[in-house]
Amino acid sequence: MEEFFSKLVELFSTPEYIDSLWHGFLLTLEIAFFAILIGFLLGTIIALVDTAKPSAWLAVPKFICRIYVTIIRGTPMALQLFIMFFVIFAIRGFPQIVTAILAFGFNSAAYTAEIIRGGILSVDKGQTEAGLALGLPRMVIFKKIVAPQAIKNIIPALGNEVITVIKETAIVSMVGMYDLNMAAKDIGSGQNMSSYVVPMFTAALFYLAVVYLISFIIKRVEKGLRKSDLRAES
Repeated sequence: MEEFFSKLVELFSTPEYIDSLWHGFLLTLEIAFFAILIGFLLGTIIALVDTAKPSAWLAVPKFICRIYVTIIRGTPMALQLFIMFFVIFAIRGFPQIVTAILAFGFNSAAYTAEIIRGGILSVDKGQTEAGLALGLPRMVIFKKIVAPQAIKNIIPALGNEVITVIKETAIVSMVGMYDLNMAAKDIGSGQNMSSYVVPMFTAALFYLAVVYLISFIIKRVEKGLRKSDLRAES
């Protein structure tokens, strides 16, 4: 234990180690942020197409969306990352970070689409039928009735998806990117540190801090929505 704390002090007192961890941490956050953004936007589109009223011109888009979700959810994230790096974007000079963002973004979109689809379907169909009976357009019904309720239902699951994406970015070290996980490995393999325990423990604290912050924000949002529901009922 004494050796552990001495190595921990050494890590935090060595600017080179701190710079490596910080550089890796920023890359992790950058990949996660843009991947989550792409996942949310694309996932929303897929969910809206999938839950739209059946029609002839939507038959093909619906089929494509279902195939996309099935393939992405049915294959490992690591395999998808390798395919993106060494097959689809195996172009000399193509930015690695863009490839990583797209890989995680496309993966997250499939899960986000299912979350949003489930949230939309969780709203009682009778409310839509009541709106139609009153002569309201479907767009107005969705915007004013369905969407607000669906958002409240999907927030916890979306929060979990954000956390999952952040943690999954650790596998980019498998394709040689210098993220937080790779920085910890690099420090642990050095002559001075000569142990992976302390840098890996430190990297875990970085991940834990981000996850805790996101969990805190999600809980605050949920609490705010519950308060708005109570005010509406009163």
